[in-house]
Amino acid sequence: MSTVTGKSTDADPGEDVLVRRPGPRELHPTRTHRRRRALELSLAVGVPAMLVLLWQLAAVQGWIDDRVYPAPQTIVEDGWGRAADGDLWPDVWATLKRVLAGYAIGTVAGYALGLLMGSLSLVRAALEPTLDALYVVPKLALLPVFLNMFGLGEGPQVALVAATVFFFVWISTMAAVLAVPSGHRDAGQVFGASPWQMFRHVLLPASLPAVLVGARIAAGVAVLVIVASEQIAAADGLGHLIFDSRALFQNDVMFVGIVCVALLGVVFSELVRIAGRLLTPWAPRDRGRSQS
Repeated sequence: MSTVTGKSTDADPGEDVLVRRPGPRELHPTRTHRRRRALELSLAVGVPAMLVLLWQLAAVQGWIDDRVYPAPQTIVEDGWGRAADGDLWPDVWATLKRVLAGYAIGTVAGYALGLLMGSLSLVRAALEPTLDALYVVPKLALLPVFLNMFGLGEGPQVALVAATVFFFVWISTMAAVLAVPSGHRDAGQVFGASPWQMFRHVLLPASLPAVLVGARIAAGVAVLVIVASEQIAAADGLGHLIFDSRALFQNDVMFVGIVCVALLGVVFSELVRIAGRLLTPWAPRDRGRSQS
């Protein structure tokens, strides 16, 4: 929208007025939105593509040591070969099942306790100091504790992911419930809502969007944690593949594992985001029509 200065015919002859004229965004909103989305998509694809091409060029020209930093073409060829031979999928599946199991447990526990602590001040006063103290402990430092509790195997890996996800979901849930406007609660009380109706029709719809944002963040962090855990106490998985390959100086295999971890994290977080949009159609979208 443009603004110009002109003379008003109805006002005093010497008085300037502002005239607002609609711009392209107001005259053609759909076309403007499409152009904006095309620009954003081009940047989202173009920037990483340029970085990969620069990496490839640096390896081909000898600007970097391709024995330490293999060219993207080499990484893709090696990853494709390992996937075709079936050598890659056992590690991918091992990491995926640990992430899914730990994420499910941590999300359910964190959401339940967050709702309880957000709704009941006495429960919050009793548990929040202890949970705050545990929250600041690096979760990887709890792995020896889980090894003592569950022994070797899948138990410590799943427990570590669950503990990590729990704190993210617990904090976001409790904060979201506490942030529900008092007017919403007062309206429910005025209409005689029971505790279940208050939860179903007031607390849940108002807090769920923020809870799902925390769940989406936890999805990405869960992948990060399991990679570090598999390096220490696992005989398979993408984390084990990455660090074992580095120890054997198989840097191309190491980068294949890193790329798989990145793809797994992106896909998992995106699936949680899509699920959140389906569950909360009333919430503002974190992606959609550009506001600028």
